[in-house]
Amino acid sequence: MTIPQLSLLDVVLRVLLSMLLGGVIGLERELRDRAAGFRTHILVSVGAATFTLVSAYGFNAFITQGQSTNVTFDPSRIAAQVVSGIGFLGAGAIIRHGVSIRGLTTAASLWAAAAVGIATGVGMYTLAGVAAVAVVLSLYLLRFIEGRLIYPRAQALVDIEILFRQRGFGPLTHLVELLDQRHIAVQQMTVDPDDDRTNTIRLLLQLPRGMSPTAVLRLILELPEVERASLG
Repeated sequence: MTIPQLSLLDVVLRVLLSMLLGGVIGLERELRDRAAGFRTHILVSVGAATFTLVSAYGFNAFITQGQSTNVTFDPSRIAAQVVSGIGFLGAGAIIRHGVSIRGLTTAASLWAAAAVGIATGVGMYTLAGVAAVAVVLSLYLLRFIEGRLIYPRAQALVDIEILFRQRGFGPLTHLVELLDQRHIAVQQMTVDPDDDRTNTIRLLLQLPRGMSPTAVLRLILELPEVERASLG
């Protein structure tokens, strides 16, 4: 079995195309000031394309020499490792912030950029282009739809700063239980790193329909462990 060799023009075309498509995907993340942005997505896509080129066309000489020794050729092995290996990079883009998680979309876009790079590396230009367009539409168009149609109908969010009477956050469990009983969801929970009192906390709360920020503020102030609470 002999694997056809690619010309220099083919190699350059595939690498440059993977660079272009990866950059298009990463542009949206860059504009939103995410850690993994324009350059990161380009590197992921180009790296995936390069690995795929090496896997599919880089071992032709060894296969030709080893025909008499029944050498098995599987061009998908390196590509498969790219698919699983990109998960480590995506995990680095995911950040836990309080009780919320950020970076899932960025991690998914990195994974998609790797897929586009693999498709480009094997010469499936149509698939790579369609996939890149689908990813970009998902990042731009669907975010627009969410902002105009979904989020405005969602329950109200309110930012509240709470000062406990004692140091530490022992009363926090009681507070969260009280909020849960009233169907108030805690979206984020942050502590000021410059606050040495260790008894001040900020909560981003999602209120049920019909409940006003003033009402939830009064509810929190009813707790004897709370000294002061104010809207952010």
